[in-house]
Amino acid sequence: MKKIAVFTSGGDAPGMNACIRAVVRTAVYHKLEVYGIGRGYNGMIQGEIYRLFSHSVSNIIQKGGTILKSARCMEFQTPEGRKRAFEQISKFGIEGIVAIGGNGTFTGAQIFYEEYGIPIIGCPGTIDNDLYGTDYTIGYDTAVNTALDAIDKIRDTADSHERVFFVEVMGRDSGYIALPCAIGGGAEMVMIPETITSMAEVIETLQQGWRRSKTSFIIIVAEGDDEGGATEIAAKVKEALPQMDAKVTIIGHVQRGGRPTAADRLLSSQMGMAAVEGLIAGRTNEMVGVINGELVYTPFHDTITKKKPISESFLRLVEVLSV
Repeated sequence: MKKIAVFTSGGDAPGMNACIRAVVRTAVYHKLEVYGIGRGYNGMIQGEIYRLFSHSVSNIIQKGGTILKSARCMEFQTPEGRKRAFEQISKFGIEGIVAIGGNGTFTGAQIFYEEYGIPIIGCPGTIDNDLYGTDYTIGYDTAVNTALDAIDKIRDTADSHERVFFVEVMGRDSGYIALPCAIGGGAEMVMIPETITSMAEVIETLQQGWRRSKTSFIIIVAEGDDEGGATEIAAKVKEALPQMDAKVTIIGHVQRGGRPTAADRLLSSQMGMAAVEGLIAGRTNEMVGVINGELVYTPFHDTITKKKPISESFLRLVEVLSV
């Protein structure tokens, strides 16, 4: 193998640039030519491919977002789109690809390999931390700390005005951001997609606290909770408990941006290097992960199809410490 490429796809995550840097520097170290593909699969189809050098990735390890940009691409989901993508990378003689992204990115990568045989190794770049095959994904630690910083500030206001705040964090299908935020932020309750929390339970928790002379509350809501988002849940609480001053804060896309934490920079660097060296060793159709501190490779099929379980001990922490 003499030429490889790297791209980012799906939602951006802090640490993606650190991963790109590691891919490029590792490729240079092993005397490989390395190319960047701009705007994910869309750029692959459009031929947005350019040579990268060691100096191309200087001074980016501390930056959020992705210098390669990211974009959704419906065209790549079609055989015609993938054929165009293959034709474009073939012009450059690319023999292997590092894909930085999430579930959708790896689904596309697996199909692309099956059709055209281009070896692909994935690095899990998503703040949701919901990919099977790794304890942590790129951007997760930064996103949690960003959300937690906001929650600390909201608690000051909640306490000062004796209010109930419903704080919505990202997590359409996963409570991995919400759960540590609830524990670290001292929340009274957490609502996540993996568990069913009825409105009756929410109202009872608030009433119990009120009876104990508790005057402010923080409830963390993952955006994909079965009862709805924070706005919908707060409206139901206001109807049931009109005496309580319920407010909503949606942290939103702030969680995706910002300088990556030290943990994310280290994780991204490890994964980027392991992805390139995996390609050199003949691996393909696998995602790089870290489990119990050790680098591992998990087949895309498992990463895509298997569900990453939520921590039962963390759920218990929220319950026990909120009394």
